[in-house]
Amino acid sequence: MKVFIVDDEVVIREGIRESFPWDDTPYTLVGEAPDGEMALPMIRDTNPDIVITDIKMPFMDGIDLCKVLRTQMPWIGIIILSGYDEFEYARQCLQLGVREYLLKPIDVEDLRKALDKVGAQLEEEKKQREHAESLRARMSGTMNPRTDARFLKEKLIGSLFSDEAMEEDAENALKQLHAMGSPVTASFYVVIDAAFSPVEKGQEAAAALAEAGGGILHVSGSRTGTRILVLGDSSSDTEERAYAFASSLATELVRAGCEALRIGIGDIVEKPADILISFKKARHIRHILEERPEADPLILGAREMGDSAGGVGTPGVINDAKVYMSQHFSNPNLMLQDVAKAVNMSNSRFSTVFSQHCGQTFTEYLIFLRLGRAKELLRTTDMKSSQIAHESGYNDAHYFSYIFKKNTGMTPSEYRQQNQNQP
Repeated sequence: MKVFIVDDEVVIREGIRESFPWDDTPYTLVGEAPDGEMALPMIRDTNPDIVITDIKMPFMDGIDLCKVLRTQMPWIGIIILSGYDEFEYARQCLQLGVREYLLKPIDVEDLRKALDKVGAQLEEEKKQREHAESLRARMSGTMNPRTDARFLKEKLIGSLFSDEAMEEDAENALKQLHAMGSPVTASFYVVIDAAFSPVEKGQEAAAALAEAGGGILHVSGSRTGTRILVLGDSSSDTEERAYAFASSLATELVRAGCEALRIGIGDIVEKPADILISFKKARHIRHILEERPEADPLILGAREMGDSAGGVGTPGVINDAKVYMSQHFSNPNLMLQDVAKAVNMSNSRFSTVFSQHCGQTFTEYLIFLRLGRAKELLRTTDMKSSQIAHESGYNDAHYFSYIFKKNTGMTPSEYRQQNQNQP
């Protein structure tokens, strides 16, 4: 399981990073950040299973971070860190679905127990959802749909995607869903159409992930995969949720052993009657992706299609992003949201599109640029490691050494000894 740390105290992050026996556990540290505002785009980019976060931090504190994660990525397990005088904050976080609560200073054994507990919870909940979905799928052929509320709900969601549906059909379907106690109403909607193989196994994984969405995601199986209706409060919020879910869905489908992943994201619409329009665009995009021979998974949104049609082209935008990163990677405060803003994309959309076109995440590419510069300085200068860290975009020399060894298998000093004076 992938783990992400958020804490404004360097000593806390360093303590967890250096003291915890990551290599001897089923957990991998994929990133860290000093506050929620910086962490959120990185969390979207690295797609962790578990987030360990402090409560009191500048800019965006742990409570606000938990609120956003619960809304946009509720499948993530959260562990809270706090001091003795922060119980009221901790209580609020526990109400937001936080799994575990640890007091500072952090004991390695206590952290291991917390990670094991949360990891086991996530795995068990996933198995239960997949089992329930599999059981429902097997029984749906023999049961009366009228007696199977979940089956009926999926059928009603599916009716929103019917080519024969009329405006009043969408309104009636939403009324029936509301009467069933499953209201599917929002200010904005967008449809995701996903195809994969094997279909049944992938549908179980998709349904399980959507089930963890807390009512903002609704699935309906199809002959080739699954369709997901995403609800949002604003256009930007809906887009963030759609791209975040599509990215997580791709990860879950790969974990489930699925292949030939093609995921299309439709237009964001406001009227229930226009859900069909969003679906048709998502389906059209998915059909286009199925004709492409590239490796799995492929994700494409309606806005990327619009860019290409308009002559701008997503590859050009990504090239602009790479140029921007090559000019600013030495800034230790450079974040995904900075680059996304520079190329006029939302954070989740940029994260998804960047990894799609580059074959690596934003975070991985940023590390590639920074370590490339560090290697050059280690080979050609006598600068101290702390100076090289700063020149490469790292304020924390210890974190720089950790990242360097994790990616090269050598410490900076070992790399210098082997490559001194080489061009």
